[in-house]
Formats: sequence, C-alpha cells, structure tokens
Amino acid sequence: MLTSGGLAALVLSIAVAVTIGPAEISTGDVWAAVAAHLGGGESTLTPLRDGIVWNLRMPRTVLAAVCGAGLALCGAVMQSLLRNPLADPFVLGVSSGASTGAVAVVVLGAGAGALSLSAGAFIGALLSFAMVLLLSHTLGGSPDRVVLSGVAAMQLFSALTSFTVLTSADAETTKGVLFWLLGSLSGADWDQVLLCAAVLAAVLVVCLGHATTLDAFAFGEEAAAALGVHVGRARLVLLCATALLTAVLVSCAGAIGFVGLVLPHATRALTGSGHARLLPVTALAGAVFLVWVDTLARTVVDPQEVPVGVVTALIGVPAFVAVLYRERRKA
Repeated sequence: MLTSGGLAALVLSIAVAVTIGPAEISTGDVWAAVAAHLGGGESTLTPLRDGIVWNLRMPRTVLAAVCGAGLALCGAVMQSLLRNPLADPFVLGVSSGASTGAVAVVVLGAGAGALSLSAGAFIGALLSFAMVLLLSHTLGGSPDRVVLSGVAAMQLFSALTSFTVLTSADAETTKGVLFWLLGSLSGADWDQVLLCAAVLAAVLVVCLGHATTLDAFAFGEEAAAALGVHVGRARLVLLCATALLTAVLVSCAGAIGFVGLVLPHATRALTGSGHARLLPVTALAGAVFLVWVDTLARTVVDPQEVPVGVVTALIGVPAFVAVLYRERRKA
C-alpha cells in the first residue's frame, strides 16, 4: 500500500509541479506534451508551450524526483550500515570533493576546457571517496573510522574549495559557484535525468539485493558475521554504491543536504526497520519531498530563485529536531 500510494503521489506531484510557474500550464497540457513526446501522437500545444513543459519544467521536476529518491536511499543505507542515525550521503566527504572538483573546473580552468562542471564535480567526488576508503582502511575499517575519515575528507576538501574561491575567483564567478554549491536544478536537461535515473536504478537493485544484510547489520557486525554475512565485502559494496550515486547526483544538482538525513527516519516510522520495505518507500518519499521543495525554491521569491539546499535546510532542521525528540521519548 505504501509503495503504491507513494508512486501515485509521485506521479501526481510531478504533473502538478510542472504546471506551477509564470506561464499558465494546465495538467492537461502536461499530459498532452508527455504523450506526444513518448509516441502518443502529435502535440496539441503550441511550440512555445510544448517547449516550456518538455524542455524546461519537466526535466527539472523529474531530476528533482530522482535526486530526492537517490539521496534518501543513500541516507537509509548509510544509517543502517554505519549504525549511526546522523549518517547521510555526505558523511563520506563526497559532497565536499565534488564541490572542489567543480570549483577547479570553473575557477582554475582544470581540464583545459575539456571538462564540464558536472564532470569536474564527479571526478572530485570519486577522489574524495578514494581518500576516505584508503584512510579508513589504514585505521582499521570499522564504522566509526569510516565516519571519522569522511569528516576529515569533508574538512580538507571544504578548505580547498574556500581557498580556491577566495584567491582565484572574481565576484561574478564566486556568486555562480556559491549558488551551485548550495544546490541548484535550474540547468537540468534530459541527459542528466537519464544518467541519474540509470545510476539510481542500478544502486537501488544492489541495495535491495542486500536488504537482509542490512537487517543483520542492525544487530552489530559480530552478530551479522555470525549470521553468515561477509561484513567487509558487504560494507565495501554498499559504500561504493552509495558513494557512486551521491557523486552522480551532486555533479548534476550540487550539494542538497538534509534529504538523506531526515527522510529515512520519517519513513522508518511507517514501514518498520525491514529494509525490503524501508528502501523503496524512503526513495519515493524523498522523490516527492524534493519535487515540492524545488517547486517552492523556484517560485517563492519569483523572479529570483532560492538554492534548493537552502530550502531543504530550513525544512530539514526543524523536522530533524522533531525526530530526535520523538526518539528520545521512545527511549
């Protein structure tokens, strides 16, 4: 029921969100444009209205859904894998590494024009994650060492990003980089949507395949090993999968916080701790959540646009405090 309801809510949310904006678009226009572009006949809309729906609003809204689903999924996996309720997709320093890579391309011209901002962000994210894996391995590879290594990488790459911007960027470049670092879906296109959706689908399959393994991790590593789980291999596979998904999402949408931190706690109250139920419902909840957050971000102070990460923080902090108080009362 939760999965079916989540899917229906997601489809309805996308259809309604696309209609919201300066140009008056109805839900009928949205369905007509989608049907025409998916082979359902000729579009009845004017080229301008069809372009607004299909080339501007629809890819942005679908990318918001994909990013929300991916970040929430990564948060649920990492909180169970590391047994840390404060873990989220950026605890491994992936976001900070992506920011450094993006800044290196935009400000320093890394890649001599051959790399786009998204490509630079992706490379930076992978370098940061490789550093975390190497450092945590040398320290013993336990969950707390992984978290500490992620914090160290996050601080290092954040410092590199700040140093590069302060010493090499002009005012206009600094403004553009800062907006991207806070999360932005304004440049979304269908290529980004397809890339992120493909990686999300692959990682979701991997995570669902390890659902019973994640259930076992809830009892601790020793208990999981006693149940037949290859602890080291399972942790490496799941960490690599979530880091890859986070890197791809950050490279396309920037750093959007709190989605992976808050949504797993909220959905866990509905589904219980079983990951076969928790993971798909969390992904759907994250998708619906970010669709509406992005809609709010691009309309609340129209014609200006608020970075998506700012809105998620404003909503996420009070929600997370409420979750903490509820957990305290339960304890």
